[in-house]
Amino acid sequence: MSTNKFATQSSPSTIHWPEEFRPDRAPIHIRNDLNVRASPASVWQVLINAQRWPSFYPQASEVDLGGATTLEQDLNFSWKTMGLRINCNVREFEPESRLAWDAKGVGTWAYHAWLITPTATGCHVLTEETQHGWLCRLGQLMMPGSLHIKWHQVWLEKLELEAQCLDAGKNGH
Repeated sequence: MSTNKFATQSSPSTIHWPEEFRPDRAPIHIRNDLNVRASPASVWQVLINAQRWPSFYPQASEVDLGGATTLEQDLNFSWKTMGLRINCNVREFEPESRLAWDAKGVGTWAYHAWLITPTATGCHVLTEETQHGWLCRLGQLMMPGSLHIKWHQVWLEKLELEAQCLDAGKNGH
């Protein structure tokens, strides 16, 4: 059962977009995915351990979980990404399956979601984000689409490496 109170769709393989963040209503929509050669459990552990993001994702810094040790449902947290301080609230938290948060910063508000789907070789990870606000529109004019797409793909690829290390540790390697 999903803990997202804002779901507008019910399919397990799609993002549960809050109405205001649906891609057809957002000026910016970013989608990246990767077939990850690691277990859904390890991917999940790496993803919810947000305080470690800066150790493998170059666009993350100053993560503050307000005393929590990992992300959890309804948690308010903040971090810097691409130099911008973002205040977030976890709106969807379904272990080893779904994670999503809304985000607000100067001149921008966004919704970022992750889906983890088991596969024969590990899992498929999909991440999508929609953005609103003057700052994201300005960024889109100056660097059309490519910057966020590139960095989200880097995040996915580094997430895979971290999860593979976790799997190797669990298997005694």
